Amino acid sequence: MVTRRPDPRLLAAVLFLFAVASASAQAPSAPAARPRARDLGVPFDGTPGPLNAITDVAGIEVGYTTLIQGEGRLVVGQGPVRTGVTAILPRGRDSFDPVMAGFYAQNGNGEMTGTVWIEEAGELQGPVMITNTHSVGVVRDAVIEWQARKGRQFSWLLPVVAETYDGGLNDINGFHVKKEHVFAALDSARGGKVQEGNVGGGTGMGCNGWKGGSGTSSRRLSAQQGGFTVGVFLQCNAGGRASARIAGVPISEITEPVSCVTQRLDPPPAGGGPPLCGERVNRNEPAPEPEEMGSIIVVVATDAPLMPHQLKRIARRVSLGLGRDGMTAGNGSGDIFVAFSTGNPGAAAASGGVATVQMVTNARISALFEATVQASEEAVVNAMIGAETMTGANYRRSYAIPHDAVRALLRKYGRLRAP
Repeated sequence: MVTRRPDPRLLAAVLFLFAVASASAQAPSAPAARPRARDLGVPFDGTPGPLNAITDVAGIEVGYTTLIQGEGRLVVGQGPVRTGVTAILPRGRDSFDPVMAGFYAQNGNGEMTGTVWIEEAGELQGPVMITNTHSVGVVRDAVIEWQARKGRQFSWLLPVVAETYDGGLNDINGFHVKKEHVFAALDSARGGKVQEGNVGGGTGMGCNGWKGGSGTSSRRLSAQQGGFTVGVFLQCNAGGRASARIAGVPISEITEPVSCVTQRLDPPPAGGGPPLCGERVNRNEPAPEPEEMGSIIVVVATDAPLMPHQLKRIARRVSLGLGRDGMTAGNGSGDIFVAFSTGNPGAAAASGGVATVQMVTNARISALFEATVQASEEAVVNAMIGAETMTGANYRRSYAIPHDAVRALLRKYGRLRAP
């Protein structure tokens, strides 16, 4: 009997497909397990699109890979793992048509690759990716490989990859995000409903002192204002509990702890670390407020035909929305925003090298500014409301903001929206 050795190329292909199938890739069309801010009666200004998500802008697709593995003491390289990858594709997975874009950093203690070219050329080529701080490189490289595998012809690419830090819950120095996880996020991208909270790059993040992560919202302008849509997607890992607001209400009045450990380490970490879960609850004592650190990445999309300099103006308005949530862009925070327009399709490849484009006049752009502010404010709250309590590395637990307490505070201040 002749025994045939397996073809190593076939074996490698099978292993790759298995790895992609094993990754926890979550398409945004999956039903959300948690209510959203409006479901709790939080009042917001403006009119959202039908999905109240960035995917209300036609053509946009969002995909996730969520990595959750292990528990207990941190062992670098093994876990616990609480991280992931988010992919936002301006014209979907099957289009390489660039979009006009603008970029703005409110505070620069963070990273978003590819922004120098956006600043120079006013153009975004390919997806916007978001992950954890120490996985930016592998995600960037994987995006180039993914586009090459998709058949895109190019001599160079400068992918846009942004980050926020999840080292409190995740084995961030274990480098658990691999290229197959990036491929899975890109390949799973879809339109439709978008999951929020502990998903994708937002898996291990915190927001305004509570568990945070991924959030989205949208606004639709009236016919008189042009009928355009503005969508926002963000990964929230920033803000401080003391200054945080929801619909103007100070959520620092919620006294439950936001961070604790379910089991103490022996020996304890430098500085002692968070308290043992239950201690501050029993004493009804609020946790001390640390310096505002972390980062927030915000992606703004619109179907309004805008030029790059106008999109930079749009990106600047994100800060006003975050300010409504009580964020102050502290020294340790990376507050980095990118805005793009799906208008003017095909302009980058116009025949003869000259494109005829449309643009909203500056006299009509204020409504888009206002929509950006409103959607940014709501996306932060959706990230918090959509998050679930998570226990990660070294037994550290980050609590989701209690929904009943939010409703009670809104009622106390006369801000609870009637159903």
